[in-house]
Amino acid sequence: MTNVVTAPPPLPAARDSELVAHVLHGEPGALERMMRANNRRLFRTARGILRDDADAEDAVQDAYVSAYRALADFKGESSLSTWLTRIVVNKSLERLRSRSRSGGLPEDVAAHDERRAALAETPEAMAMRRELRRVIEGSIDRLPDGCRAVFMLRAVEELSVAETAASLGISEAAVKTALFRARHLLRDTIGREIGPTIDEFFSFDGARCDRLVAAVHRRLELALEQAPPPG
Repeated sequence: MTNVVTAPPPLPAARDSELVAHVLHGEPGALERMMRANNRRLFRTARGILRDDADAEDAVQDAYVSAYRALADFKGESSLSTWLTRIVVNKSLERLRSRSRSGGLPEDVAAHDERRAALAETPEAMAMRRELRRVIEGSIDRLPDGCRAVFMLRAVEELSVAETAASLGISEAAVKTALFRARHLLRDTIGREIGPTIDEFFSFDGARCDRLVAAVHRRLELALEQAPPPG
């Protein structure tokens, strides 16, 4: 059976300033801890905007590099995770605008992200899982731009209305309206299956998390305490 690495939850707000101080002082492993606590949320946010796995990873990398260079400006007025999410939203929107100017279209990369199936599963069950994933991802990708990121943060990442509004820079009323519309649209295409399966199909696997951590450290020319496992 494939080992699944569960991403740690975002750090409590009270520990944000302590972790930021450790990163700023160059403590070994501090940046990695910050990344692993936030990778899943940032990737899901970026993918909700860009609808492309590879572009989302690149946007998250860009966000971490920018955040690292501006970390001294973090004042703790919002949580560290919200501050990082705002940065990744901006980086994702920049990529979206660049894509629109160049006329590029996102490639369909859903098939490249198949993951974990128990050895006891039959080929039929595995095929059903792949098809359901395709339906769910395709349905979410077709949501209107104003609904997609809200849905990813509220329904998948389970942020509060206030956290989602702060992360995306919109009002709480707009979050509620967008989420209601997204759920209505999704219910028409995938029905009741969306509730129990959405988190599984947008999980953040260990290999991708390791890859992001390693890539950002390379870009910043920082050493990792431990090399990530191959994957």
